[in-house]
Amino acid sequence: MKNPGMTNSFSNSNSDIFEWSEENFIKVKQIISKYPNGRQQSAVIPILDLAQRQNNGWLTKNIIEKVSETLNMSFIRVMEVATFYSMFNLRPIGKNFVQICRTTPCWLRGSNKLLEVAKEFTGCNLGQTSKDKIFTLVEVECLGACCNAPMVQINDDYYEDLTEISFKELLLKIKNNEKIKKGSQIGRTSSEPQRNKNYA
Repeated sequence: MKNPGMTNSFSNSNSDIFEWSEENFIKVKQIISKYPNGRQQSAVIPILDLAQRQNNGWLTKNIIEKVSETLNMSFIRVMEVATFYSMFNLRPIGKNFVQICRTTPCWLRGSNKLLEVAKEFTGCNLGQTSKDKIFTLVEVECLGACCNAPMVQINDDYYEDLTEISFKELLLKIKNNEKIKKGSQIGRTSSEPQRNKNYA
């Protein structure tokens, strides 16, 4: 199965008519108001993101149609944006969207080992969703936290300075709905260098 954010066709698993929630309709108007008159279509990316969040992390054909209607854009123009950016998923995803960085700094620090941990723990391969619908697993390019490699992004949050052990513990806590620590998993502040305490 392909990465749900790197496909050009829709899933047929949801044909429900999409309508904005009352809360999100207010947000839509607020987003559009930030753009000059005649330039409202520039809001297409944040509007698509809002729609995707309302629909549990993925976009259907009906959602694309609603966004095009909202912004007075042609369907194909919205579709071009949705299929260009891998942040938009055209397939259903699990509750936790696990994105493992595979770019050089993370790879050198063991991201390939994290991938194997994730495959074993979730029981799914890249681009697949676990049977319990809790995890979807993908690889992505640089997420901009190279100093704290290897790292993964799960939904909107970064988890950095991971090892095979700490990553497996993290996934277990997520599965059990336990409290988890975001950011560095070794107590690093921001991207400060690791220092030998004997010479601090």
